[in-house]
Amino acid sequence: MRTRTTTALTAAALLATLTACGTTPDEVTPAAGPTSLTEEQRASAQAAAGVPDKPDEATIAAFTKALDAIDPRIVDGKTDKAISRGLNQCSSIKSSPDDREKLVDLALGRFTIDTRLPELNTPETGGKINDAVHKNLCPNF
Repeated sequence: MRTRTTTALTAAALLATLTACGTTPDEVTPAAGPTSLTEEQRASAQAAAGVPDKPDEATIAAFTKALDAIDPRIVDGKTDKAISRGLNQCSSIKSSPDDREKLVDLALGRFTIDTRLPELNTPETGGKINDAVHKNLCPNF
């Protein structure tokens, strides 16, 4: 009985709080400033962060093949996610090229090996992923 009363009171308080706001999503005004970046601004921000441009199809194929050679479940049909994660890893490679241990840990987390594939969550796997990223997506770092 007490649990139901507490739950009901909590729900009522939450509803009252939300109702008191007085605005609906349609009434909310956007913050001042541009809502999106131009391609030039985006490219400049990516370059400053050390994120290379999106690779061409041949590079994408080579990168996914390298990841599949480690374990096909890393890409798991989600090529766009793998490319995005790889490009972000390039930023880390550029900023910390000599800290191999850090790069290995970042690769494992960035490619969600630590949560999705715990049996692969080893420094060896992280090193292979980092090497595949470096070789295929940002060899000049």
